[in-house]
Amino acid sequence: MGNRNLIDYLFITLKGMAMGAADVVPGVSGGTIAFISGIYEELITAINNINLGLLNTWKEDGFKAVWKSMNGNFLLALFIGIFISLFSLATLVSWLLENEPILLWSFFFGLVLASVFFVGKEIKRWNLGIVFAMILGAFVAFYITTLPPSDNIDSLPYLFLSGALAVCAMILPGISGAFILVLLGSYKTILDAVHEKDFAIIITVGLGAVFGLLSFARLLKWMFTHYKNLTLAILTGFILGSLNKIWPWKRILETRVFGEKTVVIDTNTSPFNYEGDPQILYAILAALIGFSLIFILERTASKK
Repeated sequence: MGNRNLIDYLFITLKGMAMGAADVVPGVSGGTIAFISGIYEELITAINNINLGLLNTWKEDGFKAVWKSMNGNFLLALFIGIFISLFSLATLVSWLLENEPILLWSFFFGLVLASVFFVGKEIKRWNLGIVFAMILGAFVAFYITTLPPSDNIDSLPYLFLSGALAVCAMILPGISGAFILVLLGSYKTILDAVHEKDFAIIITVGLGAVFGLLSFARLLKWMFTHYKNLTLAILTGFILGSLNKIWPWKRILETRVFGEKTVVIDTNTSPFNYEGDPQILYAILAALIGFSLIFILERTASKK
């Protein structure tokens, strides 16, 4: 940690922007980006320090002590990045999803594939249990990516739960929060609520998210402290299994319309059977850029 200067915080904001951009794509998790950019455990620890004990700290030592204990500068820099991204890069990513889906998915495929190596490399001790945990993680994530989306449901307790689960998915490398909301059938409900400023729904989901974030970060922190290798193995498996969701070449099986939001149910196909231009050369290039980006990021992270 040490003392950070403005440049360090600028880098954290950039990492936040990358996390935000990833969260816009249903299938890519901001957690994966946090992991790759070397801020994952710090993020979990910072979230973990947000608890009722802070009220006592505030009474006794004032706001400055509270800010320090929750690593406020770090969280602020990161969330500024995430918000900048959600409002600016979101438009670009949506445009790419519409117009250049193969290139966008290929880029993320390369990126996520490289992060499998990257997270796996952190596992310091291999044994049968670790390998089993990794396979189990991969299987669970793969299974989640094959589930069909549900129709939208708008009961408030269910939306509270959706918010909690989506946030857990956002922190977990591998599976994206947006994707979980689509699966649970609350994506459209929440999107509409934001458009129509339906505060009851927005606040319910928000509270669910805060609840999910605080409780889940505790569990993760505990797992990192006590079973680091095992946790890393499960996370590596998660990222591996989620590759199914972001395979660039899809064949559309059916299209479901949830209000203004169209959800396409598709299956993976080989680039040679793809209807339309498979753009194989560009796709490989995009994947290589994504793949190399991780290693460049890692170099810069480890130099610090």
